[in-house]
This record gives sequence, C-alpha cells and structure tokens, in this order.
Amino acid sequence: MGGEPIVIAAIGAVASNGMLGLAGWLPWDIPEELAYFEATVAGAALLVGRLTYESMAQVPEDCFVLSRRGELTLRPGSHRVDSVEQGLAAALATGKPVFVIGGASVYAAAWPYCQRFYLTRIDMPFAGDTVFPESIPLADWRVLSEERKLLVERQSGCPVGCRFVVYEQQAPRHPGQGVCILPAA
Repeated sequence: MGGEPIVIAAIGAVASNGMLGLAGWLPWDIPEELAYFEATVAGAALLVGRLTYESMAQVPEDCFVLSRRGELTLRPGSHRVDSVEQGLAAALATGKPVFVIGGASVYAAAWPYCQRFYLTRIDMPFAGDTVFPESIPLADWRVLSEERKLLVERQSGCPVGCRFVVYEQQAPRHPGQGVCILPAA
C-alpha cells in the first residue's frame, strides 16, 4: 500500500422504498449485485453486526462482529467487538482495506468513520423488515462514480435497474475521536 492510509468504507444495497433486509437476508435475488458485493469486499477486514453475521453462509478471515453477547459462538477468523470504534480499530490493525457490511444499526453507527460508501440503489420497491438508516447524510457526500445496469431479479423474473454508486465523505472521523457504541444485540 506504500504508506497510504487505509480507507474505511461501507457497502450495501437498498430498494427504492428504503428496504435493505428481510428475515435476516436480502429482499431480492439479484446474483450480479451479490457478486459485486463479494468482489468489492474480497480480501478486506469486515465489520458486521451479529444478525448479519449469523445470516452469512461463509465468513472470511478478519471478520469483526459487533455484539455485546459475550457467549457468542464465532467461526474461525471472526472476533467479537463491543463497539463500532473498537471493531474499526481492530480491522484497521490488520492492514487490510476495511468494509462495514451492515446491518442497518451498524451502518447508522459507523457512517461518520467511512470515507466511502458503495451503495447499490435498486430501482424497485421490495417488501422488507429492515430499512436503510435515514440518518446517513449521503446527499451531502460527493458521488465518485455511478454505473447503471439492467439486471433480472430472479424471484419475480422482472428486469430491474441497479445503480452502483460510490459516495465519498470529505472529512470522515478517525476511530479514536469518540466512541460509538451499538445498542445491545
């Protein structure tokens, strides 16, 4: 990396009605969107909430799970952390790129530390039980890139527009500039 600072980023996807989750997983089945997520976070250290972690079929090494449950059973390569700040500091210590991958309460607590947010905007409403946090001021962030694709949602068979947007926050907070603690999960 040549001494460059490690970028803390978040990544997620949101439907046109603000939904990002349903029953612990995604409300849609768009293989190319999931492949984009996997390719973008490959090789990174991840900060993830407990419920999102438990929904993951595979967990990469250096996965930092936000939970106050001390008895939480984790898979190899995963570590429990008590706060967003503690998790980000531990993830940064790996020397890898760092991604916050959800869920909603983790995004809401971690966004002040994120320099970038990779957000897929799915141009279709979906039923869900988890809403993207309105408290994240992405309208104030600069758009670095935006790519539009027409993909097929497999459950409905319908074509759906997806906008892969990369936002940049000009002055993110650095872990150590105040503690953000996630509510107990």
